[in-house]
Amino acid sequence: MTDAVGSIDMPDSDDEVAEQQKRKSRKGGKRERKVSLGPLALFYRQIIAELRKVVWPTRSQLSTYTTVVIVFVVIMIGLVTVMDYGFQEAVKYVFG
Repeated sequence: MTDAVGSIDMPDSDDEVAEQQKRKSRKGGKRERKVSLGPLALFYRQIIAELRKVVWPTRSQLSTYTTVVIVFVVIMIGLVTVMDYGFQEAVKYVFG
């Protein structure tokens, strides 16, 4: 594809011929498409294969993680509430 010195990406003449034939065989207008369920089935098989690799947490781990998240959210709510109240009082003081 490039004429740069030392380039290792050289096009094959077969690839160029195949691409030219593709361009010639295309016709304008609407083309009929064949709907194949093969790629969709492959996609779902790959999803299931990846889900089998997942290390699922035990019930005790899940309850621990849930408790940690709830405590963190409560702390953040408290922090934002205190900051909001402080800003409210500061605005009342500045603007009377």
